Amino acid sequence: MPHAAAGGVGAVAPRDAAAAVAEQDPLVLAAAVVGLLVVLVALWWGVRRLRRTPGAEFVGHLADREEVSVLMHPNPDPDAMASAVAVGEFAAEAGVEAHLQYPGEIRHQENRAFETVLDLEFDRVDTASDLLADDVVLVDHNEPRGFAGADSVAPFAVVDHHPGDGEGEEFTDVRPDHGSCASILAEYLRQQDWEPVGPDEEDDVAEDADRILPSDTATGLLYGIQSDTKHLTKGCSAAEFEASAYLYEGIDEDRLDRIANPYVDAEVLDVKARAINQRRVENPFAVADVGEVSNADAIPQAADELSQLEGVTAVVVIGQKGDTLHLSGRSRDDRVHMGKTLRTVVDEIPMANAGGHARMGGGQLSVEHMEGLGPGDGLDRAEFVDRLFDAMAGEI
Repeated sequence: MPHAAAGGVGAVAPRDAAAAVAEQDPLVLAAAVVGLLVVLVALWWGVRRLRRTPGAEFVGHLADREEVSVLMHPNPDPDAMASAVAVGEFAAEAGVEAHLQYPGEIRHQENRAFETVLDLEFDRVDTASDLLADDVVLVDHNEPRGFAGADSVAPFAVVDHHPGDGEGEEFTDVRPDHGSCASILAEYLRQQDWEPVGPDEEDDVAEDADRILPSDTATGLLYGIQSDTKHLTKGCSAAEFEASAYLYEGIDEDRLDRIANPYVDAEVLDVKARAINQRRVENPFAVADVGEVSNADAIPQAADELSQLEGVTAVVVIGQKGDTLHLSGRSRDDRVHMGKTLRTVVDEIPMANAGGHARMGGGQLSVEHMEGLGPGDGLDRAEFVDRLFDAMAGEI
């Protein structure tokens, strides 16, 4: 006597059921097969995207454009300039026209030497209408600033190492644990098999060779890393050392030396001297008000100098150019996060801005607003200095 199929009387084996469906309507079975294929392709694509490196994803978004503006932060330093040049290399390889642009000025002697020695050409931005392409990439900062209409600019990509809330509409890679933006771009290049070549080897490279990183770009990226980490001694992550090792084969030592040792403006030496002579020291902290300056870039250099003072673990230098008060701070003290400290000091002053990393920070504020224009009672210069000391001591 035949036995009933497992699962109950009248149950039909799955194989028989599929055959029955196929016999009744082959289109149903075909649709099921197509649906299964779609699911498998989607899973494959999802796994592929998960395995894609940030650099490959960035270049993919970049290659979708015809032209881009690569925007540096105001008064760009070597890290910002080198990062922009690296994006330019990716753009050129993808057949995308890249405009390297910046607001402000290139004033610091190191920054001017970087631009001149590497023979770089950048376009200056005064207003948003000066941007030469609708599609914008931000490097070494994550929110457009420093020019009229900056708030209206919505970048499609952001690559940065500073803390902040800015994002790109399609791509964001912000790594506050890194000591430089150049190390992030160097990682992109390394992962996509760009080969750095030294200055003596460039003439021997075949014209059809793929992904050759020119010596000027490699040299610029290495100096960008060095300048933001005080020659790999402050604020470094492993990424800075890995990037430096990768770039080493392409370095032009002569150009690197010329960038690192430019002639120094006489005012810079004068401002450094004022910072040392007019310093006020309380416990392990120092503040120096250097008064009027014509070169605001002398202020952070004075802060670097003052931070070498024995027994001092955190310093802030104040200087005034026109109606603006500039702040620059340095910290070797784990209790003093300099970026947060300066932000706390100016928090209640209208239109002021400040921030930075644990070891380094800066800020700007209007003298009129500090002294009471707008909300609040205002502060005079001596009270402002007292507030800096209180903030470094953690009392505000």
